[in-house]
Amino acid sequence: MFELDQRLSNDTVTVGELNLSRVLMMNDCQYPWVILVPRISGITEIHQLSEEQRKLLSEESNQAAQLIAKEFGADKMNIAALGNVVSQLHIHHIARFKDDIAWPAPVWGAHPVKPYSQTELQIISLRMKNLFSQMKGFSAQ
Repeated sequence: MFELDQRLSNDTVTVGELNLSRVLMMNDCQYPWVILVPRISGITEIHQLSEEQRKLLSEESNQAAQLIAKEFGADKMNIAALGNVVSQLHIHHIARFKDDIAWPAPVWGAHPVKPYSQTELQIISLRMKNLFSQMKGFSAQ
């Protein structure tokens, strides 16, 4: 049975579900930041997925990156599956801007997380749900 790692749960808001992945939004107002987590127990690496699952994850990731880049006018999309702190397989999709607080460095450790206010969180969550509703198989949470 799939369970989301507690650290991911603590740092994010659930946007919805795709055919393979749970869509999470990082609660950090400094960057538009979405995380895809394949809903498969015990997986820590992409190569552990079946060929069909890898293809589906790649499609979901590519579509998510395209949607986020277009919606927010990103100068660059950072996409990463690090897993050094949270071993559960998850893929970060971070819209980056030449004038963002960490540019051009990676976002990790550059600055403390700055959570959205409750009002901002409601607005951005709805925006993300509407954005991801364009993807086949998406269901909002």
